Amino acid sequence: MTSSSTTIGGNGTTVSNTPTDTMSATSLGGTSASDLQSTFLQLLVTQLQNQDPTNPVDSSQMTSQLAQISTVSGIAQLNTSLTSLSTQLMAGQQTQAASLIGENVLAPGNGVTVANGAATSFGVQLSSAVSNLTITVKNAAGTVVNTINAGAQSAGTVPFNWTPTDSAGNTLPDGTYTIGAQAVGSSGSTSSATVLSSAKVDSVIQQADGTPGLVLSNGSTVGLSQVASIYPGTTSSTTASTTN
Repeated sequence: MTSSSTTIGGNGTTVSNTPTDTMSATSLGGTSASDLQSTFLQLLVTQLQNQDPTNPVDSSQMTSQLAQISTVSGIAQLNTSLTSLSTQLMAGQQTQAASLIGENVLAPGNGVTVANGAATSFGVQLSSAVSNLTITVKNAAGTVVNTINAGAQSAGTVPFNWTPTDSAGNTLPDGTYTIGAQAVGSSGSTSSATVLSSAKVDSVIQQADGTPGLVLSNGSTVGLSQVASIYPGTTSSTTASTTN
């Protein structure tokens, strides 16, 4: 805004013609919800003191203005509370994740390691009950070496302890194998099921979205919510038969 002035009288007294900005943040005393509420009340009292007696302020408008400023203040307080709650929840998740270091977990993954005649545990996650669950085991070349008929299973996490043998019962050589799962639903339709692999939690990191991530011994990183099962030792075996 361009300022201007006017000279009054012969003594050189000048008066600025630029109107005073009474709505700036400095004039209002601040921009926080509490500052704005205090300034609003001051303006309201001044308005009431200087109202035209023949045309007083409409009481319904005054009530509406009071309700609006209270709403703004309430929203600001709610945002502060939610931010504090989110921070507390995040800290709790970090603590919970740190307590898993050294523990074995089942998390999304399809790899199984065979060493000295023993295989790492794995699992399957089912969103609903199935009439039949079939597990396929492939070697590093992609060849199916075994098929396991797990039968009907309830919804949830189904853990497996697998003796590493082929379809003829021969012990499989050491190495990494890939697990696949096919489920037959109650309607007879077949769909893929989520396979879970077993790994030890080596460390905890903070992910890009601020949530904790578990760094696993198999080299993958999963979120805390992706952990389907936690166990210090060996999971209970699910009875399964080998289909030749």
